[in-house]
Amino acid sequence: MSTSNRPERVGQEIQAAMGRMLTRGELKDPRIGYITITGVKVSPDLKTARIYYSMMGSEQERKETHKGLEAAKGFIRRQITEAVNMRVSPEVFFTFDESLERGDRIERLLREVKEKEGG
Repeated sequence: MSTSNRPERVGQEIQAAMGRMLTRGELKDPRIGYITITGVKVSPDLKTARIYYSMMGSEQERKETHKGLEAAKGFIRRQITEAVNMRVSPEVFFTFDESLERGDRIERLLREVKEKEGG
């Protein structure tokens, strides 16, 4: 078996496991808002996983959600290790994914330009 795409496959499984946790309401911290897991990057040695998430809301709501995710890190690690059937529990890092927000902002700007041009 080739190990070159294993981190990618494990990342997809972690993303699915996180999605299931969120859908089932397993993360009980009230600070965690409605988030979407946009991707997971796993290191080649499978020891670290960077989980990218996105959400709508104010900067304060984002900070609170990040604090909630950090507080739930141990629980999330255990759940991921069990769901993905890994021997070693990966260190988990959460990163806010700004790409959706940036795309929305670009879309709004393009619409404004079109309206100003009378299109």
